[in-house]
Amino acid sequence: MSATIVVLIILTLLLAGALIAYRRQVKDICRRTAFLRTQDTNMTLSGDLPFAELNALTAEINALAEEKRARVRGSAKEEQALKETIANLSHDIRTPLTSLSGYLQLLKQTEDPAEREKYLGIIEERTKSLEELLDTLFTYARLQDAGYVPALTDLDLQTVVAPCVLSFYDDFEARGITVETAFTEEPLPVHAAEESVRRIVQNILKNALDHGTSRALLSLKKEKAQVVFSCANEVAHPEEIDIHSVFSRFYRSDAARTHSSTGLGLSIAHQLAEQTGGQLTATLDDSLFTVTFTLPLTGEACR
Repeated sequence: MSATIVVLIILTLLLAGALIAYRRQVKDICRRTAFLRTQDTNMTLSGDLPFAELNALTAEINALAEEKRARVRGSAKEEQALKETIANLSHDIRTPLTSLSGYLQLLKQTEDPAEREKYLGIIEERTKSLEELLDTLFTYARLQDAGYVPALTDLDLQTVVAPCVLSFYDDFEARGITVETAFTEEPLPVHAAEESVRRIVQNILKNALDHGTSRALLSLKKEKAQVVFSCANEVAHPEEIDIHSVFSRFYRSDAARTHSSTGLGLSIAHQLAEQTGGQLTATLDDSLFTVTFTLPLTGEACR
C-alpha cells in the first residue's frame, strides 16, 4: 500500500471522527438548549470542541438565556411591586371610605352646627383624597394606551406653572414647609399639551409635599433655548432614595411609612413630559432632592 493511500485513509478517519464529534456536540447543544428553554436554571452552555462556529453559537445561546433570566427577574419584581401597590391602593381606598361612612353617621346624629361643620370638613377632605387617588389611576391607565396622543398647543408656561404653585401654598404651609420661589417675569412660550404640563407640575409639587421636610425651592427660568421648572426639597431619609428608580412605576422610597402614595406620581409626570416634547430629570445632593422639568422654547423667545 502506497504512502498516499495511507495518508488518505488517515485523513478520512480524522475527518470522520471530527464529523462524529461535531454532530455529537450539536446534539448536546440542542438538548441543553431545550432544557434551558423549559426550565428555570442558571446553567450555561460550553463548547467542548475547538470549533469556532460552535463556540460562537453557544455564546449567542448563553446571551439569549441571560436575557430571558433578566426578563423573568424583572417581571417577578414588577409583579411583586404590583401586588404591593394593589394592597396599598385597597387600603388607601378602603380607609377613607370607612371614614366617610363613619362621619356621615355622625353627621346624621348631631344637631350641633359646629360639629356638623367639623364633620362636613372631614368628609370633604376624605372625598378629595379619593378623587386624587382615582384620578391618578385613571391617568396612569390612559398613558398605557399606545394610541393616546396629547393635543399640543402654543401657550405661555408662566400662565400654567404660577397658578399650580399658588394652589399648593396652603398645603405646604399646613405641613410646615417653607416655599421659596425664583420665577422669571418674562413670557415663556412653548408648544406643549397644557393639561399634561399642568399635571406634571402638580405631580412634582405633590411629591415635594408628601416627601419634603422643612423647605421647597421652586424655580422657573429661561435657559438658552429652553424653559426650566425645578422643585428642590429637603428629604428626611436620602439614603432610602434610589435616584435611578424614582421615575419607575410603583416606586416608593418609604413604603414602610404611613403616608399614602401610589408610587405613580413621578412616573406619570415622566411619561407626560416625554409625550409633550419635554424632559424630566431628578438629582439627589445630600438631603436635597430636585426634580427638573424642561421644555424647548418657541418663537423669538428661544433666540
